[in-house]
Amino acid sequence: MKNKSYIGISFIILIFGIIFIPKIIERIKKDDIVRNDRMSLSNEINKEEAKSSLVIMGKAPSFKLTDQNNQTITEADYKGKVYVLEFFFSTCPSICPIMNKNMVTLQTAYGSNPNFGIASISINPENDTPAVLKEHAKKVGVTIKNWHMLTGDKKYIFELSNKGFNIFAGESKEKVNGGFEHSGLFALIDKNGNIRCRRDQQGNPILYYDGLEAAGVKAIKEDIQLLLNE
Repeated sequence: MKNKSYIGISFIILIFGIIFIPKIIERIKKDDIVRNDRMSLSNEINKEEAKSSLVIMGKAPSFKLTDQNNQTITEADYKGKVYVLEFFFSTCPSICPIMNKNMVTLQTAYGSNPNFGIASISINPENDTPAVLKEHAKKVGVTIKNWHMLTGDKKYIFELSNKGFNIFAGESKEKVNGGFEHSGLFALIDKNGNIRCRRDQQGNPILYYDGLEAAGVKAIKEDIQLLLNE
């Protein structure tokens, strides 16, 4: 009697296996495909988000300088604003006029927005007094109150440039026309005081924007709008 029970149970298990196990296996396979598709789609979305979102590189350094109107300006004056920062000097015979011109392009695009600003810091403060910078601002075409041309102690400014922002600036009176050399980079800072940037085609943060080339100006112009919308 027991043998007959075992045979019956075995028969039922066999039938179950024949009917249902292939279906279960097929379903598992399909689920794997769906899951893999979901993972693949998720990875693609993450890649797209990485390409489109702006990277937070950290807090911009604090500063305290004097502008063309002889007013003390600190990073707190830019709180709640998206601003672009450069290092330049008014008697620069090479790249500074290009940088200033490109800043005017950004002023034209966003100057009417009270949440946009520009900081232009002179690396030749011995010459670039507030009075000199006021005349230079007129010459360049500064029209908005949130564009501050800044001056101060030379050692302080060089430390702010080279160590604070890690944007190169140096004095070389004998080797360089104009006596100073510096990069043509623009820093983009968000409303919370963070340095922000886009990623390159390989997915790496660019850190700063080329303030000399049209492609760099176009990129920072687009990204200013992204930050203003945040």
